[in-house]
Order: sequence, then C-alpha cells, then structure tokens
Amino acid sequence: MRAVTKWAIALSSVASFSVFANPSFPHIATTGYGEVVAKPDMAEFSVKVVETTLTAEQAKQTVDKVVEDFLASLKSNGVEADNFTSSNLYLTPQYHYPKKGKPELVGYRATRSVTVVVEDLSQLNQYLDLALADGINQVNNIRLKVKDQASYQEQARMAAIKDANQKAKSLAEGFEQELGPVWRVNYNMQNNQPVLMRSMAMDAKSEASSYQDSTIVIRDRVDVIYKLDN
Repeated sequence: MRAVTKWAIALSSVASFSVFANPSFPHIATTGYGEVVAKPDMAEFSVKVVETTLTAEQAKQTVDKVVEDFLASLKSNGVEADNFTSSNLYLTPQYHYPKKGKPELVGYRATRSVTVVVEDLSQLNQYLDLALADGINQVNNIRLKVKDQASYQEQARMAAIKDANQKAKSLAEGFEQELGPVWRVNYNMQNNQPVLMRSMAMDAKSEASSYQDSTIVIRDRVDVIYKLDN
C-alpha cells in the first residue's frame, strides 16, 4: 500500500468541520444521517378563549366560565386531570385612538388558554368539538406525536451510524486506503419537532381527516472521524 502523507478525506457539511479539532494523522471525517417515518398515535392541542367587554370584571367572568365549562367537559369525557392545563387570566385594556385628542378606553380584552394531551388520536375531533360547544373560539395549534418516541429515535440513531460507516468505507475504498478504527464521535440528538397543524378559528371547520393521514419524520445525525491505516 502506498505511503500516506498527512491529509484527510472529508465528507460532511461545513458545519461538521467546526465540531472537530482537525487531527494531525490521516483520517476520514463523515456525517451520518438517519430517519424513521412514524404514524402519529397521540396529539397535544392548545385552545384559547378571547372575549372583549366593557368592564374588566365582565371580561374575566365570561372567560373564566368558558374555561371552567370546558375543563368540566373534559373530565366528564374521561380525560385525566394530568392531561390538561389552563393558563392564568390575561387582561388588557382596549383603547380607541382618535386622530386628535387622548386615547379613549373602550373596553377590556380577557384571554385564557387550555392545553390538552390526547392519548388516543381518534378522540381528537371529539375534544375539539367539546371546546367549540363550550365557547372556546380559537385553536392555537395541534401537535401530532408518537408515544414511543425513544424507540423511534433509537432506530434513527442506528440508521445514522450505519450511514456514517458506509460513507467512510466507500471513501476509503475509492481512494485505495485502509479504514482504521473510529477516533472520535460527536453526537447531539436532533430536536425533532412534532407535526404542527395550522392555527384556526373555531368558527371555521378544519379538515377532519387531515391529521389522521399525517406522518412524523424522526431524524438523527452523528459526526465521526476514522483513522486511516497506512
């Protein structure tokens, strides 16, 4: 085998090189990517009630009643208390700004939010219907998730490791070098975002089946430096 001077074969993004201090021996640096496609089986959604009235007390009472009714409906439909939370009241004065003169106080806007974890995705529409019936007037978002996130993440991680190894072997063979042992591994678990459905007003019907046909792509990545034997 030919002698190898101090050089490196690198297959990675520019960002990957900033991760490693460049070693002084012959090496190959690769970045492995892995992903797993999963079907969501649970969800988390956040809804909000917004009311504007002439007085602060009236706005507060209206919003509090809607939230209390919705929480009661969730409980009566079997949702555990650990699976929903409600925010504190947020109250802001509303002003009219005439072209001339001082701003005029015209009322108060009160808002409260409720976040619900749905253990069974098939019940998501049911809970959204409850929110609508109880006076909730905004859906902030719907996040689709998988219960066994750790298992899917492990599959994506192993796929990333396999990808890094395959790239390193291919490069070594292509340049007629002998791949040595792994010298360094840099791993930071990918921050996978759940599928986020669009925000909507409660008076507009959403596509009932849109989230049921969705998939979640869980990704992972690993940066590896291999020694080259010469």
